[in-house]
Amino acid sequence: MKTAVRPVVFAAAVGVAALTGGALVAPADSALGRLGSAVGLGASPAAAALPLGAVAGGGGTIAPMLEQVTPAVVNISVLSQAPQAENPLLRDPFFRRFFNLPDQMPQSRPQVSAGSGVIVDARNGYVVTNNHVVENAQEIAVTLKDRRRLRAKLIGRDAATDIALLQIKAEGLTALPLGDSDRSQVGDFVVAIGNPFGLGQTVTSGIVSALGRSGLKIEGYEDFIQTDASINPGNSGGALVNFQGELIGINTAIIGPAGGSVGIGFAVPVSIVRSVMEQLREYGEVRRGRLGVAIQDLTPDLAESMSLKGDEGALIAKIERGSPADSGGLRSGDVVVAVDGRPIRSATDFRNRIGLLRVGTPVQLTVMREGGQKSVTVRTAR
Repeated sequence: MKTAVRPVVFAAAVGVAALTGGALVAPADSALGRLGSAVGLGASPAAAALPLGAVAGGGGTIAPMLEQVTPAVVNISVLSQAPQAENPLLRDPFFRRFFNLPDQMPQSRPQVSAGSGVIVDARNGYVVTNNHVVENAQEIAVTLKDRRRLRAKLIGRDAATDIALLQIKAEGLTALPLGDSDRSQVGDFVVAIGNPFGLGQTVTSGIVSALGRSGLKIEGYEDFIQTDASINPGNSGGALVNFQGELIGINTAIIGPAGGSVGIGFAVPVSIVRSVMEQLREYGEVRRGRLGVAIQDLTPDLAESMSLKGDEGALIAKIERGSPADSGGLRSGDVVVAVDGRPIRSATDFRNRIGLLRVGTPVQLTVMREGGQKSVTVRTAR
């Protein structure tokens, strides 16, 4: 059985990994790095252990918090079909006829992989996991901490954020409350909970190592929380939890030269998860809004030439005629520094904020124009 975890390159739910710049980046579930790579890969020891007495109050244990949290984290088993390796010549009907081969092509074989998930709505039985854990799934089974095994229905999935929503039917479920990932800070203590290597529920600890990680080319929308909590194949789709017992991220990928943890893991922040989950529940897909602008990062040189202080923001390079941006009054050369009052760090940050809004949502942009600050309200379109 394979487990999911993406290395960076990410390794997906059981067995998908890639090498980037000499390091393996894979989904926690994939064989190479998504929190769920194939069982049997060598894993490096966890990088960071929580210091004794680090818990508020000096108790030296987070057991009471975990007792409340862990029932909301589930193990996921996925049955899919793996195609048989074949010689391209076998696809040629003349070749098959010459050698008197049967017309029927080789059949795919069943494959079982393992990952993790988080119950986010106990009443309706909604479970969030990674898209790479359940893509190509024919059957999905969820195992609760109390060992109940349930069939799961796929409500929807979004490859661009690597988030999928499942639904199970059962009584007595426990949901994990959603925190505010935007309030997370580097140095915050966190725990990762999942199903590494298909062993069963496991808890590891660490800190938030960095925020807003992008440029990993793992997903279409990247704004990852980086952590040194040990994440391994099979952890994909599991929970990254703060010490208040709140979900702040869904573990999705690691960087590991051998597909195991070396203390560099990535989680999709719950701010993105919440937005995607709501649309998957309502539409079964994500319907992304757009403004009709071409943007780029505000480099130090550009900021200096425009007499701007600092180099954070997104520079609007071009506006599509007749687009929401055009009708809303935006101009080429505007620098977007905030969306709905929340600062924008880069073009990627701006793209993430707009791309995850529902179609038709009004959004207030704060822009720098001709040395002054201006507020512009536009409405996203599809």
